[in-house]
Amino acid sequence: MRKVTIATTLFLMAGPVLANPPLREVQSINDGLLVVGLADGIRKNCDSISGNIFKGIARLRSIHKSALKMGYSKEEIQTFVDDPVEKDRLKARGRAYLKANGASQSKPETVCALGRKEIAKKSAIGTLLYEN
Repeated sequence: MRKVTIATTLFLMAGPVLANPPLREVQSINDGLLVVGLADGIRKNCDSISGNIFKGIARLRSIHKSALKMGYSKEEIQTFVDDPVEKDRLKARGRAYLKANGASQSKPETVCALGRKEIAKKSAIGTLLYEN
């Protein structure tokens, strides 16, 4: 009887330790959303580049499935995705990526150049884009 009590106590103590971190701290989820967001921003700001919408949707579904497999509920995922603070944080990361790569939303030609570079190197962003 004592062994069961010790095992149960250890299991209950481990519960909080096994809890998932907030989704904002899960790098693979955030990086995946950043990639899709950057590809979408490039296609919207560059007339000579389009986005492969089906690949983008598939990537988003894959990110969603990954979060579910990690133990996050649909509600937790939706709350995270809809959170305006998280959206702003992700947009800031996107602007930083553009800046670090010599692009600016106010200069479409620089966004186009970045898009062509991403396509050429077949990056995660580039695989969601194609030149018209």
